[in-house]
Amino acid sequence: MNSLIPTQNIELDYNELVQSDRVHTSLYKDPAIFEQEMDKIFNNTWVWVAHVSEIPDTGSYKTINIGLQPVVVVRDRKKQVHVLLNRCRHRAATVCEHKKGKTNSFVCPYHGWSYALDGTLRGVPSPESYGECLDKSELPMVSLRVEEYNGMIFATFKQDIEPLADFLGPAKKWIDLFMKQGAGYPVKVLGEHRFTFPGNWKIQLENTTDAYHFPLVHKSFLSSVDEKTEELFNFENQPGYVEDLGNGHSVMVMIPELIDLEEELMERPIQERFEELAQALRNEGHEELEVRRICRAVGGSGFNLNIFPNIACSMAFFRVMQPLAVDKTEIHHSVITMDGGPQIANQYRLRLHEHFQGPFGFGTPDDAEAWERVQKGSSAGNDLWIMLHRGLPGEIKTEDGLKSDVSAETGMRAAYQQWKKMMTV
Repeated sequence: MNSLIPTQNIELDYNELVQSDRVHTSLYKDPAIFEQEMDKIFNNTWVWVAHVSEIPDTGSYKTINIGLQPVVVVRDRKKQVHVLLNRCRHRAATVCEHKKGKTNSFVCPYHGWSYALDGTLRGVPSPESYGECLDKSELPMVSLRVEEYNGMIFATFKQDIEPLADFLGPAKKWIDLFMKQGAGYPVKVLGEHRFTFPGNWKIQLENTTDAYHFPLVHKSFLSSVDEKTEELFNFENQPGYVEDLGNGHSVMVMIPELIDLEEELMERPIQERFEELAQALRNEGHEELEVRRICRAVGGSGFNLNIFPNIACSMAFFRVMQPLAVDKTEIHHSVITMDGGPQIANQYRLRLHEHFQGPFGFGTPDDAEAWERVQKGSSAGNDLWIMLHRGLPGEIKTEDGLKSDVSAETGMRAAYQQWKKMMTV
């Protein structure tokens, strides 16, 4: 196969740009491609917007983008969740600028139009000026279709799309396994930190199921942990794998013994790094089974789950991608804890999250540096390819899709095939 193709023949020819083992570098840097992605992908599929714990009560809300479109995720007085376009129907000003909070209504700060929690237009100042030409029932905030699976809330602009459960497919069982990190308590998003990097959103999409980079990029992290923990994170010596789950979703199993956090709780020893926590929990009066369940959950699941196009359940946290421009992406890292669980256990979760994902952590800053370098390097050469053929020789068919070794690029191939499918509709 010729590794170069003429630039004039590849403009927006997605069947040519995405092949079975490679994608063209223009996917990282062409503004026209980015513009079409926002429409053909983010406006036409299920997109993750929130975890239920982020909007627990009547009036609880958070703001987020679906592609480039700002929305408000809110729970109304009947406890129903709504995802509303964050714009006033009068002159388009946003009605909510806070990242999260609690309110009784949304009021446009420009001209004072007010909306109920379900988006209904309730009132406008000086209505007599409109005479009979204003029908408030015709001007609610635009509401998207919303569905939920195991606490994960998704929304879509497409009203006739397949049910969320069908879209998730085999990914559902991995979500169920991931939620066992509650250790018998509900999973709760306790907070997040946000940062931007100067790169295309798909560079980060690739990263979640990329074990190939871990020993090199995360040397500083591996040097910061004890010997047994370092051995645990030596994925290449573990019988792990990456699996294509369909619809662009994939899972990377790094530590197979931690796939199911409830398995052999009493048979397997508590990890050495959590022995102090275990004793503290015993001192608080927790039974041994619960002590082991909590200590197992605190360390996180042994896998990363990518849900196309914008959310990752990554070992012990949620990673959300928000595209901002062809060469700019915002990342949200949300720490998850045990709602109502022992305070000391949740403190352990926070410290572990900070150790890797925090802005001064040993993991995320190194990742962000690598992502930035990919974007910068993509400017070198206009007709070159991003190679994604690692693991192809050993790839096998499974009941759920395709599977290869833990360092394979199976997850990336899965995402780009879904990308091509949607971009060529």
